[in-house]
Amino acid sequence: MVKLLDARTSQNASYANSIGILVSTTPQLFARLTLNAAGATGLVRTQISGTVTVQLPLLPVATSITMTIVRGNNPTDFLVYSAREDLELSILGPQILSFSASDFNVPIPANNQVVYTAFITASAIGTIRVGPESFNATIYSD
Repeated sequence: MVKLLDARTSQNASYANSIGILVSTTPQLFARLTLNAAGATGLVRTQISGTVTVQLPLLPVATSITMTIVRGNNPTDFLVYSAREDLELSILGPQILSFSASDFNVPIPANNQVVYTAFITASAIGTIRVGPESFNATIYSD
């Protein structure tokens, strides 16, 4: 029988246009969660979902957004998920990017704390994170 170990949410911005953070061309943290995996037995897996909302630069140029999720704290840690989305040049307002990912056969550290970190990059300078932003994860074992 499946056992729920923990579920967490990182809600950076709950509303549309509630933030204005420039997106870098290098990995920029937009969410981090630490899940408690104490009591895990057998196969451990995590389901991850989220959303980030961005807006094109004032002078719209072809721009792609890359989102990555790692197990750990740094962009170079174990890659769990990566997606690239080309923004629509015809949309001058916010564009919502949503994702759903899974991490299968998760190794449990000695402290039982499994960290997931989400990063975002933009191919064009001037792209802005405007909100809403949400990052959710749930960890299960057998």
